[in-house]
Parts: sequence; C-alpha cells; structure tokens
Amino acid sequence: MIYLTLFFIAFISATLFPLGSEGVLVYNITQGHNLYGLIVFASAGNILGSCVNYYLGLKGEDFLEEKGYINTIKMKGYKKQFERFGGYTLLLSWAPIIGDPLTFIAGVFHYRFKYFLMIVALAKTVRYTLLAFGVYYFT
Repeated sequence: MIYLTLFFIAFISATLFPLGSEGVLVYNITQGHNLYGLIVFASAGNILGSCVNYYLGLKGEDFLEEKGYINTIKMKGYKKQFERFGGYTLLLSWAPIIGDPLTFIAGVFHYRFKYFLMIVALAKTVRYTLLAFGVYYFT
C-alpha cells in the first residue's frame, strides 16, 4: 500500500495540481522501505502524470484553435522553436513550478511523444534516484 500511495501522490504532483511527492518519498525511505521499489513507483507515477499533461496540451491546443483563441501562424513559429530546443527544456521537467507546464507545452506543440517520454522518464527517474540515495546515505 505504501508504494501505491507514493505512485498516486507522484502522479498527481506531476499534473498541473500543486502537490509535492518528495516529502512522502523521504518519509518512506526513513521508515526503511525498499529503496528501489520507492524509486520505481515514484518515477512511474510522476512520468505517467507528465503524460497526462502532454495529452491535455495536445487536445487543449486543438480546442483553443477551433474556438479561435490562439493565432495559428504564431503557434507554428513557436512550435518550430520548441522542436529545436524542446528536448533540452524537457530535461527540466523534474523542476518545481516550471516542470509541469513544460510537459503541457510539449503536448500543445505536438512534440514527438517517443522523445518526450524518453527525456521525461530520464529526468524524473534521475531526480528521484538522486534524492533517494541522498536521503538514504546522509540520514
């Protein structure tokens, strides 16, 4: 149950809802739970939450375009810029405040999902791994 709870908290915290999963991860580590299991479940939940953001951005952009709220010509220019630098910016998907909107924007600009998934999975797994091992070895 500990792992599922961490999974869902990490999932929700990766969406646009303001919630943090790091505290729960740290607490579970200090309680002696399996370090690798915690990393896997936290990472999986967080990655899946980012995929939800991507999907919302993907469908939201189409909706806003249909309603005429966004300028299609400007969006094409922004999309080109994101295609060029988007992978690098997605490495910051782990960061508080800016990470979740970046995953949403990737969906808006139709960034290739397989690259999105690889970059986000790497960034979020590295973050949880560094945090977990830092807590494990320094507490």
